[in-house]
Amino acid sequence: MFPSVHQRPLCSIGARVVRLQTFSTFKQSGAIDSKSWLGERVGLLLSWLQKTGRGTNKLACDENKKARLLSIFANHCSFVTGQRLRRALQIRELYSNLKHAHTGKLIAALAGVFIWEDEKIEDDELRRCAWELQALESVRSQNVNVKTAVHVDPGWEVVMEKKNFRVWRRPIQGSHLFEYRVFGSYTDVTPRQFFNVQLDTEYRKKWDALVIKLEVVDRDVNTGTEVVHWATHFPYPMYSRDYVYVRRYHVDVENNLMILVSRAIKHPSVPEIQEFVRVHSYQSKMVIRPHRSFDENGFDYLLTYSDDPQTVFPRYCVSWMVSSGMPDFLEKLHTAALRAKNMDVGIHDYVNVIKPTQPTQERLADNAHTGGPSQIYA
Repeated sequence: MFPSVHQRPLCSIGARVVRLQTFSTFKQSGAIDSKSWLGERVGLLLSWLQKTGRGTNKLACDENKKARLLSIFANHCSFVTGQRLRRALQIRELYSNLKHAHTGKLIAALAGVFIWEDEKIEDDELRRCAWELQALESVRSQNVNVKTAVHVDPGWEVVMEKKNFRVWRRPIQGSHLFEYRVFGSYTDVTPRQFFNVQLDTEYRKKWDALVIKLEVVDRDVNTGTEVVHWATHFPYPMYSRDYVYVRRYHVDVENNLMILVSRAIKHPSVPEIQEFVRVHSYQSKMVIRPHRSFDENGFDYLLTYSDDPQTVFPRYCVSWMVSSGMPDFLEKLHTAALRAKNMDVGIHDYVNVIKPTQPTQERLADNAHTGGPSQIYA
């Protein structure tokens, strides 16, 4: 009934017009006014359709059918035109980003190379952790109860109190999750033992039954910073989770502090797999203050922690799991440090501070027994 229409399909004509206009627009590299451009193209299309319709008046075509047909064609081509326009804008934006990107970073990203400069934990971040503990200690020195001391930093509320620690939390802005803070003390293990047990991945596989996989996958030789892949069981019926995070530790001998900072990152050598649910939001900061020295019993610690386990459970359920799971982990960590002390378990010495009270011959004997200077008897 419509020979002129069948000779040249409307969608093909509309697409051709879009491509020609898109090409000329990009060639001139001017800003695209999407509304005026789209209106002009649809107007031309409707004008053409009306001319075609007048040429077919001689045929027995109902006027209402023609109007409906015009409306269908116009709507369809308008949709296709808009889709092509959005795609053209996305291509232009991508090209602009690639044009202004640093060549080295672009090549590294395409080659799947991890860039330490972008993901490293800066010195300022370590210093901020130390300041947080020092601020709390300053308030305590003024005979203010620790329960209210953390409230100097507004938004924190107490959620748990035990003999050796207290737990606070505060909402994370723009999220349904909480950030948690634990302040506690131990008097029966040394700071060195407690610090080393946290960092020794091989020993943790023995004392933490929830660990499925735990290994260092990358290391920065300049700062000692490490990338760790950790897979762990979650309570039934949730799937197991895995974390890829960067961690950096620092022992400040002058200020008598030990600091460990970890946060989630992406690493090309550890892609996501179906076996685990990847946790992309995770951060942990631990600061330890010895009561006397690194090798004498007794210390205080401040742990600040947050993560998004990506569960479908209500907020209060997630809050309960984290607030109860964190003290449980700390107790396991404490017990592991005691076992390392009482059973002479050889663990890696990350502190690397020479014990001032240990004779040279005894130190040499210890090194021979544990396999080298990087091992100590905790």
